[in-house]
Amino acid sequence: MTVRRLLPDHADEIELVDAYQYPDGRWLRANMVASADGAATVDGRAGGLGNATDQEVLRLLRGLADVVIAGAGTVSAEGYGPAKARDEYRDMRAAAGQAAAPVMAVVSQRLQLDLESAYFTGALQRPIVVTCTSAPPDRLLAVRKVAEVVVAGDEHVSPALMVAALVDLGYRRLLCEGGPSLLARTAADGVLDELCLTISPKLVGGPSRRILDGPVLDPPHALRLTQLLQDDEDLLFARYAVER
Repeated sequence: MTVRRLLPDHADEIELVDAYQYPDGRWLRANMVASADGAATVDGRAGGLGNATDQEVLRLLRGLADVVIAGAGTVSAEGYGPAKARDEYRDMRAAAGQAAAPVMAVVSQRLQLDLESAYFTGALQRPIVVTCTSAPPDRLLAVRKVAEVVVAGDEHVSPALMVAALVDLGYRRLLCEGGPSLLARTAADGVLDELCLTISPKLVGGPSRRILDGPVLDPPHALRLTQLLQDDEDLLFARYAVER
C-alpha cells in the first residue's frame, strides 16, 4: 500500500522507516489510533480502527524502540504476545546497539496478570512489570519469577518515576501503546514527548473512550504537527510533538 507525505512537504511515496526515526536523547512517544469522531476502540478493542498500514506502522515503531510500554488492561484486551525479532529491522537495531527485539513492559498496580501467557513465557528477554509498593506481596513474589520488576510509586504507578527507572536501566527510546488511562497519566506527569496518532476514516459514536481517559490537563497541552502521512485507504498518520 502506498503511503504519501502531506506535511511538512509533499512526497508521493516514502519509506516509513525514515519517517519515524527517534531524535537523540531520552524520548517517549505514544502510538494510538482514533476514529474521525474520537473513539479509541470499537467493541473494546483498537484493532477495529486500523488497517494493514496501521499495523505496519505499529511494527515499525516497535522495531525502533528500546522498550514497549502498555497498561495491563491493554495487554489483556488486545491479546499482547512477546515482542518478535523481525528480520527487516535486525541490521538497523544492531547498528543502533539494540537487542534483536524491544523489551516489553506492562504497567499494573494490582498485578492481576496471566503469568503463564506467551507474553511472559515466550519472550526473548524477560519482560518488565512496572508496579507500586502497594501491590499484593504474594503477586509480587510470583511476578519476580518471570519478569523484571520496577517499582514506580506508592499507591499508584507514577509515569515520571517509571520513565526515570527505565532510563536508568539503559532504555531511552520509549514507546507507550496506552491504553487511554495510562496515556492520560503519562501526559499529566509531563513525560510525554510525542504522540503518533492514526486517524481512521470511520464514525463510531456511542460511549467509546478517547485516547486519553483521565484527569483534565490544566492548562491543555499544546501540540505541534511535525508530520502527516496518508495511505490509499485515507487513514492519516500524524506525528505531534508536545510543546513544553
